[in-house]
Amino acid sequence: MSRMKTYDGPASDHFNGLHFFDPDGAPPKPLREVLRWQFSGKRQRAAWPDWAPSPHADTPPERVDGGKARLSFVGHASWLIQAGGLNILVDPVWSSRVSPVGFAGPKRHNDPGIAFEKLPKIDVVLVSHGHYDHLDIATLSRLAKNFAPRVVTPLGNDVTMRSTDSSIKAEAFDWHDRVELGGGIAVHLVPTRHWTARGLFDRNKALWASFVLETPAGKIYVVCDSGYGDGRHFRRVAEKHGPLRLAILPIGAYEPRWFMRDQHMNPEDAVKALLDCGAQDALGHHHGTFQLTDEAIDAPAKALVEALDAAQIPQQRFVAMKPGQVVEI
Repeated sequence: MSRMKTYDGPASDHFNGLHFFDPDGAPPKPLREVLRWQFSGKRQRAAWPDWAPSPHADTPPERVDGGKARLSFVGHASWLIQAGGLNILVDPVWSSRVSPVGFAGPKRHNDPGIAFEKLPKIDVVLVSHGHYDHLDIATLSRLAKNFAPRVVTPLGNDVTMRSTDSSIKAEAFDWHDRVELGGGIAVHLVPTRHWTARGLFDRNKALWASFVLETPAGKIYVVCDSGYGDGRHFRRVAEKHGPLRLAILPIGAYEPRWFMRDQHMNPEDAVKALLDCGAQDALGHHHGTFQLTDEAIDAPAKALVEALDAAQIPQQRFVAMKPGQVVEI
């Protein structure tokens, strides 16, 4: 692990020559705190059902043209976004586990909302960071073999991909870069409050990001993983990229709060993020597929309803998605 290939580039306001950092964020918890969470006798980890199938399944069209966008929720943080004649996957994971090994680690509790065989031709893949529930080499290799898509990712994650499979057409970009994708669509990589690692010795040696997609249907803000902090990351996106038609916001993997608060939002935080970024509508994800933390499988969706009521926001403005559900804008 200590000899893993990692990013090598010039220092910046968020890279010190060895590690990336968020000047407005918080570093990940040290190993001793991880062990305290995992093995404390006070830990309260909710039991998930072994299998929790979604009532939905999607068969996408080959393309979506005109002024519309079609978003299909695959599960966890994986999406198919179709607009401008392009088919874009976000953080695609079709594997049964999100782990360095195939025989252990968090496993799926429901099938992907789109069967892999029913995917249309994939043109572009966006990968937000290197955690195993977002950067899945097995899925990326499968996509490379079937479709050879462009893979757009923050700095350093391209090294991870190509060092394992040279056929993955990874292109790495920095925060604030704008990448033309074709069909009148572009993507901006924007700062997000998180971190990344693949092993014990490569913590924050690659970058992490959220995405703002320019589409014919409006701008879509895709937040794959983020803490809330004081909300400045979301307000800055509103200032620089607004108005936003839609925000995709994480609502899961948040308990216990003393450990997760800096890196993962709970539904109350996600509602604040919606108000800060000013998006017209929002979709909730990052819940209900892989048990990464301690809350119950249905806790995020229930807590989102309560948080919206408390903020006097209509329920239809921010919906917790299930795999296979589709939204068109």
